[in-house]
Amino acid sequence: MSWDPKTYLSFADERTRPAADLLARVPDATPACVADLGCGPGNSTALLAARWPQATLDGVDSSDAMLQQARGSGVRANWVLGDLAQWVPDAAYDVVFSNATYQWLPDHRALLPRLLGFVKAGGVFAFQVPSNFNAPSHVLMREVAESGAWASKLRDVREATVLSAEAYYDILSPLAPALDIWETTYLHVLEGDDPVFNWVSATGLRPFVQALEGAERAAFTDAYRARLREAYPKRSDGKTLFAFQRLFAVVKK
Repeated sequence: MSWDPKTYLSFADERTRPAADLLARVPDATPACVADLGCGPGNSTALLAARWPQATLDGVDSSDAMLQQARGSGVRANWVLGDLAQWVPDAAYDVVFSNATYQWLPDHRALLPRLLGFVKAGGVFAFQVPSNFNAPSHVLMREVAESGAWASKLRDVREATVLSAEAYYDILSPLAPALDIWETTYLHVLEGDDPVFNWVSATGLRPFVQALEGAERAAFTDAYRARLREAYPKRSDGKTLFAFQRLFAVVKK
């Protein structure tokens, strides 16, 4: 799946805020080496660089387009192209941080212990993932995918996957002396026409649209856009409210 940094950063403030909220719960320390897994265009990496200016910082992502954007951001980091499903670092880190990445990777019961293994004893493993897959934005996406002439082409599209907070507790608690898990719902106030469609176009919608071409892609996106307008109508002030739930975890190893 390909990524578009420009589209992703059209909601840069809203996408970076959860990273800041996650980082605020990471215990105060002076790590020597920090990793940002799924760093994207470097917006979350910038927060890490500002908090720990003396640390060696690695930003890892599977998208070359995202890393090109990150390299031009001016953020002080080593930018590493790698698929986190197989990636193995040269050495362990004091902090492994991730903002909205693991939902794209399978088998969290195996993935998270493996990535936690790259954290030094006494270090921190912190991540945030969206947990809004039962929201209208995603329910309607699946309904439209299943209802049109394109259904056979979209049947095997792999969507993002996130477990429950309780499941993450069960996975991580045997591996750590301290574990902090919580969920937050952000009420984003969006402007412009079809802002929720524009939001998901940078993330959850991409596997679906990239499986289609031409007029069929246009018909699918038009049908989905119309459903979103009903689910997320403009308010009297012309703005659109978009409730977005996210799950956070901070693990002290």
